[in-house]
Amino acid sequence: MKYTIEGAPLPIVICDLDAGETMITEKGAMSWMTPNMKMETVGGGVGKMVGRMFSGEAMFQNRYTAEGGPGQIVYASSFPGAILAFEISAGQEIIAQKSAFLASASTVELSVAFQKKLAGGFFGGEGFIMQRLSGQGTAFLEIDGYVKEYDLQAGQSMIIDTGYLAAMSGSCTMDITSVKGLKNKFLGGEGFFNTVVTGPGKIYLQSMPVNQMASALIPFMPSSR
Repeated sequence: MKYTIEGAPLPIVICDLDAGETMITEKGAMSWMTPNMKMETVGGGVGKMVGRMFSGEAMFQNRYTAEGGPGQIVYASSFPGAILAFEISAGQEIIAQKSAFLASASTVELSVAFQKKLAGGFFGGEGFIMQRLSGQGTAFLEIDGYVKEYDLQAGQSMIIDTGYLAAMSGSCTMDITSVKGLKNKFLGGEGFFNTVVTGPGKIYLQSMPVNQMASALIPFMPSSR
């Protein structure tokens, strides 16, 4: 598979497949394609379907295969931001936020990545359940807003406001910590919990999570009478 990522702030990824090559996508991700791309909706087993549901994705996935010759399929972002390509392989897994997955080679596996501390995860909101991308092949993730990358060394940490962590290397560890001090919790406006990611590995932070955008727009929306 060959690909190009074009456009801003609503990018697309154009994927050119050889005959017989297959990609998997989430529901509604395909924007346009050549006529020889065959679509098939699959579940992949009850365990995987339930896992996708808990990680914020649809229970079913679409498979697109180039039949009878090379084919092309294009995926578009659903929110202003970026599309990032990751090469997944053994030891090069990626853990991503809910709903970040856009498409990938059919050899990439999606599963649920749970927090070590369940209580902190439940109260930490977005940080609790994320997706693990493993296997082999290229995967594309949607990032909300501008993307900032950091390469954390072993033992080096970053404190992140919940929701701003878009993705991280599978070698990183993640925890949820409480904001210290009652005044900070109730008057600081930053919430009760933060996400702490520790290296080694890369982290990918997003400048405008979609839930933050929604919250910012609410005061300007006309109220229903």
